Amino acid sequence: MQAMSIYGLTILAALVAGFLLDTLMVWLNRQAMSAPPPERVMAFIDPDTWKKTIAYAKARALLDIVASGSKLIALLIWWFAGGFPWLDRLVLSWELGTLGSAAVYVGLLLLAFKLFSQPFKIYNTFVLEARFGFNRASAFTFVGDRAKGFLLSLVLGGPFLIAVLFFFHYKGQWAWLYFWITASAGVIFVQYLAPILLMPLFNRFTPLADGPLRQAMQSYLQQVGVSGDGIFTMDGSRRSGRTNAFVTGLGRWRRIVLFDTLLQRHSIPEVVAVLAHEVGHHCLGHIPRITAVAVAHLGVMSALLSLAMHQPALHHDFLMERVTLHGGVIFFILLAVPLDLIAGPILKAISRHHEYAADRFAASTLSDPVALVDTLKRLAKDNLTLLTPHPWHVIWHHGHPPILWRIEAIEREINR
Repeated sequence: MQAMSIYGLTILAALVAGFLLDTLMVWLNRQAMSAPPPERVMAFIDPDTWKKTIAYAKARALLDIVASGSKLIALLIWWFAGGFPWLDRLVLSWELGTLGSAAVYVGLLLLAFKLFSQPFKIYNTFVLEARFGFNRASAFTFVGDRAKGFLLSLVLGGPFLIAVLFFFHYKGQWAWLYFWITASAGVIFVQYLAPILLMPLFNRFTPLADGPLRQAMQSYLQQVGVSGDGIFTMDGSRRSGRTNAFVTGLGRWRRIVLFDTLLQRHSIPEVVAVLAHEVGHHCLGHIPRITAVAVAHLGVMSALLSLAMHQPALHHDFLMERVTLHGGVIFFILLAVPLDLIAGPILKAISRHHEYAADRFAASTLSDPVALVDTLKRLAKDNLTLLTPHPWHVIWHHGHPPILWRIEAIEREINR
């Protein structure tokens, strides 16, 4: 094998470096877990729950490392054993034409990746999550979710993939722009219509019933000038014992969604506090901002794709015998790994900033902001959330600040 070009060397180095960094972050986090819990934590987390939280965090970290290490090893074996050119020759023998061959080649590799990931997802759901009392999904629900996801990939992802291949086959130097526009439209489509069209395929959404809770929520929404339409409960308890809430969609498609487990375990002031945090994301324009960041990120990726698509050196690095349309797409996906090593922590920092801002909004608009602190403490306990992760692990992995950090920031806001 001849020497690799800068493209292949960069991808290989990024793949290995990403795994090593993940492993380092896990080790640092385990060191942080070995320290005694802060006194203020033990004021609301009992010793048995703390031990269970540490055990859960360690089990999840081990599974993540095993899964990511296995995927890396499988990719490297496939790469250096000549898997990419072998599949190219196989698909070429089917005589499907340029676009047909490209779509089948990319589709088969993406399907193989999904199938390879399933044992880890099965273990996570039915062994790890079940061991710690979270999993409530039946095998039927689990398989049904995967089947629906696969069909959605075919219905939505298939035409998108064919469009991308068409652009780069026929549109020359402007192909990246067509791809960027199409991908950005897809992101916006998902933001607007996913709550209406896609999410109900997996969960049941029910308008929040009339009663004291709805009245309290409506009163708060009226206070901050937000429409009270679009408040739903979701049957999250069908799959997990976790509690959560989120805002999704834009404009008249916006939905404020509360897990049924949240309503079962929290008082009315606490649920309103969760609502206030989620409304903060809406009022502060976080969803459009994140969408804009995603579109900008897609622009950079589009430019990279245009560079990767017809690079003989990149194809050579992956042992391909010819430059192909489908090879360009797959190698572009791998070429994105180095970029994600840089972009990932930045995007997570933006997300953490938004979480702090939503907490400040909630604390400044709630009549009882202490309820938000009480809610976070209860969420940490019920979800076995690690309260003292290592700061570098937070930078590398966390889109939300650790709950203890959020509590301290809210208390500073309350005491101002």
